Amino acid sequence: MPEMPPHDTAAGGLGPIVSSAHLAAGAMPSLSEFEFGLILASHAFHRWMVRCMQAAGVEGLSAFDVLVLHSVAHRDRPKKLADICLVLNVEDTHLVTYAVRKLEAQGLVVSGRAGKEKTVEITERGAAACRRYREIREGLLVRAVGSVGFDETALSNIAAQLRALSGHYDQAARSAASL
Repeated sequence: MPEMPPHDTAAGGLGPIVSSAHLAAGAMPSLSEFEFGLILASHAFHRWMVRCMQAAGVEGLSAFDVLVLHSVAHRDRPKKLADICLVLNVEDTHLVTYAVRKLEAQGLVVSGRAGKEKTVEITERGAAACRRYREIREGLLVRAVGSVGFDETALSNIAAQLRALSGHYDQAARSAASL
């Protein structure tokens, strides 16, 4: 196995902080650093969404269910299942359908139809849960992130870079599927 290139990091020059040294041994160790950060951030974000929704009074939802609920609540208008999949970058519509069923069972959303297409709309109970989630988020997360001096423009730039990188990962996934 090739040796990882030296890399000056916050770890005192010990090399890139990665989950898989064999992947960082390639041409772009910084991408492995990014991926490890993404792994940690995504797991933390998923834990946060579930715990925040529990604190808001809604039990039994997965992180994906919470994402679907917030997507349905967005702009306070009915959403087509295909649009939810598109926005959340989900290929398998069954995942969204299952989440919608769980949310319906808890009275958080209601299904309808727009022509031949199934739609989903937030209920008052669902909207109240989202409002409470936002209050808890503001008090626990936004305040903490703001207190350490994160620049909002820098966060917005990071978000744009993440969206751009997601396109590269999607293209690479399509290419890998054709091998």
